[in-house]
Order: sequence, then structure tokens, then C-alpha cells
Amino acid sequence: MAKTATRGRRKAPARGKSKARSSGGGLLPWAVIGIAAIGGIVAHDHWKSIQPMLARQSAPITRETAEPKPLVRKDVPPKQVALAAPTPEAVSPVPQSQPLPPAAIPTPMIQPIKAVPSPASPAVSETGRVAFGYCGQGAHINCVGDGGVFWYKGEKIVIADMASPVVDRARCDGERRVAFAAKSRLLALLNAGPFTMNAAGKTESSGAPRVVSRDGRSFGAQLINEGLARKPGAAGSAWCA
Repeated sequence: MAKTATRGRRKAPARGKSKARSSGGGLLPWAVIGIAAIGGIVAHDHWKSIQPMLARQSAPITRETAEPKPLVRKDVPPKQVALAAPTPEAVSPVPQSQPLPPAAIPTPMIQPIKAVPSPASPAVSETGRVAFGYCGQGAHINCVGDGGVFWYKGEKIVIADMASPVVDRARCDGERRVAFAAKSRLLALLNAGPFTMNAAGKTESSGAPRVVSRDGRSFGAQLINEGLARKPGAAGSAWCA
């Protein structure tokens, strides 16, 4: 009986502790409610000053929650986005008064003009210096045909200030001898040095009339003085007896 009494005495303090714990646990909720009530009253009294502070702190949170950030992978390179160049605004053309084109002016048809060789002027002179020979059966380039006819660079020249007999047309032996002598003398004069040719009329099929001279002395005048030619228009029977 003594052991049981001691056991009952030892258990009594444990019951007192449990009552204290239960009484303390019941006051904590009431304290929290009281603090919350006091905080609500203080917040209500100072709501105007607390509202801007709450708005600043809530804005970044709502933004981050509303717009989730895309996941960036390290192994994938970022895409290059080409920026579009700004397109220029179309400027409407300003209407301008366009001048009317002038009326077409009729132009007369131009007829082609045929080139006509002009006759040589007497004032035109030409200096020649080539080696001459007697004309034969071939091409006549620089040669002497008769006492008053020769070819210079393929052109037939007729000495205009004299007339001499022609070998093929001689009427007698005397005229034929004079024709040969005049032909030989003209060849010597042409080969003696430079000479000048002055135009003396229009070029015809019979040849180009020229006055041939050297140092101002005419070849025709020399042949006339030597009795190998005569003045143009004189009688041709003087060399036949």
C-alpha cells in the first residue's frame, strides 16, 4: 500500500503541467486575433499612405507572373532577326501644267545633188618633177606622146599655147621630121627639172589644157621659137614644101 501511495503522489505534478500547457495553448489564437484586429484598424486609418506602397510592390510581381520568360537554351545560337528598313512615304506628284508640243513643220524633200567636176581655174598651178619616157603600147603614166601632148601621173596633158605636127598624121616627110624633133625636144624639156603647169581651160576627152613653163618661160614659146611648133590656129602647111 505504501508503494501505491508514492506513485499517486508523483503523478500529481504531471497533471498540473498539462493543465498549464492547455491553458497557454488556448490564449495564443486570441493574441493573434487581437494583433490582426489592431493591424487592420491601423491600416484602415493610414490606407491612403499605404496604398501607393502596395501598388509599387505588386506591379513587378504581376508583370513577371503574367509574362513568362522563354527558356533560353545554351546549345542553340540566337536567331538573327533582320530589321526591316523603313519604307519612304510615297510623295504624291504635284500636278504641273505641261506645255503642248509644237506643231510639226513640214520640211521639203531635199533632192540629192550630183557632183559635177568643176573646170580647172587658170589660177591653179601644179609643180611636177618625174622621169618621162616615150609612150608605147602599155599604160600611159609619165610619157610623151607627141610634140604637144604628154601624160603626167596618168592624166593626158595638152600644151595649150602651141600646136605641133603629129607623127601619125604627117602629110609629108618634112612635117614628119618636125613632128619627131618636137617630140624629142619636149621630152628633154620635161626631164630637165621641175616645171609648173597652169590650167588653161576645161578638161575634155582630148586632154587637160595646160601652160607648161619653167622659171616663167613657156615650153610652147620655146618650141615655136625653135621652129618645131606654131601658134594655135595658124596654117598647118608650113612644114610641107
